[in-house]
Amino acid sequence: MSKLLFGIIIPTYNYGHTLRRAVLSVVKQLDEDVELLVIDDGSGDHTAEIIAQLKTECRGQIKFFYKPNGGLASTCNFGIAHANGDYLVFLDADDEMADGAINAMRSHLASNPESKMLIGAHYSVYTNGKRKLHIPNTLPDTAHDRLKGYLLDKTISISNGACAKHKSVFQSISYPVKFRNSEDIPVFAYVLSNYYCTTLDFPLAFIHKHDDSLRHNATHAENVGIHLVDEVFHPSRISTELQTLKKPFLAQRLLSLSRVCHENKRHLQCTQFYNQAIKSNWRVIFNWPYTKKFILSLLQINPKIMLINNKNERI
Repeated sequence: MSKLLFGIIIPTYNYGHTLRRAVLSVVKQLDEDVELLVIDDGSGDHTAEIIAQLKTECRGQIKFFYKPNGGLASTCNFGIAHANGDYLVFLDADDEMADGAINAMRSHLASNPESKMLIGAHYSVYTNGKRKLHIPNTLPDTAHDRLKGYLLDKTISISNGACAKHKSVFQSISYPVKFRNSEDIPVFAYVLSNYYCTTLDFPLAFIHKHDDSLRHNATHAENVGIHLVDEVFHPSRISTELQTLKKPFLAQRLLSLSRVCHENKRHLQCTQFYNQAIKSNWRVIFNWPYTKKFILSLLQINPKIMLINNKNERI
C-alpha cells in the first residue's frame, strides 16, 4: 500500500440529507495516497440509512465510524486519532470538495513540502444559488502579523474544507471538546503562529452557507463566551511576544458575541456584551457595524425600561 498523503475526514451529525453529496465529491477523487473517513457523531436522523447505502455503492473505498454524540470538536479529534494521512482535511457534511482539489493540493505540497497548513480558495454557496469565489491573500512573513491578520484584521480567512493541516501539528493541540462552536479558531491560530503555512489560489471546496450554522447559534456562542480568548492564547501554545494581541482579541470577541445576540434577537445580552467590549477598548465605538447593532438592540429594550420608569413615577 502506498504511503497516505491525505486523510479526508467528514464529521456528520444529522446531515443525512447532504451527506451523500459530500462523500461522493471526495470518492470520485480518491487515489492510492488518499483515505476517506466518515464519522457519524450519534445522528438521530436517517444518516445511518445513507451510510448503509454508501457502504454498498462505495465498497472498500471509505472507512465508516460511529460514536456517541459529543460535538464537532470530539468528532474531529476522533478523526485525527484514526486517520493515517500526512495531511488532514475536515470537510463538513453539508459542503463539497471541488473537482481537482486533491490533485491541486498534491501538486502544491510537492513544491512546498515544508508547509504545515495549506490554505486554499473556496466558493461560498448561498441559499439563493449564488456563488462567490474567495481567494486567500498572501500570508504575512511574521507570526505576529499572521495571527493579527486572522484574529483582528480578518485579512486571513480559512474554511475547514478548503485547507489541509499536517497531522504533526496535532501533537500539541486538539479541538476543545468543551466548545460547541468556534472550536476551529484556537487550532487555526496555533498553526498560523507556530508553523510555516502556504496558500493556494485553486478552489478546493464549495462551502454552503445557511442560517442555522453552529457558528450563528447564540446559545453555543454565549456558552463559549470569552473562554475562547483564553483557549486561543494559552501560554503553552502562543509565545509571550504574541500575547500582546490577547486584549484586542478580547474586545473583538465581545463585539462578535454582541452581534450574534443581536441577530438572534437577544437584545439585552447584545447590549451587555457591547458594554463589556467598550470597557475592554473604548475605541470599539468607532466600529460602526457593531455600534449600530448595539443601538438597535438598545431601542428594542428601551420601551420596557421606560414602562418601568413610568410605573415608578406613578408610585
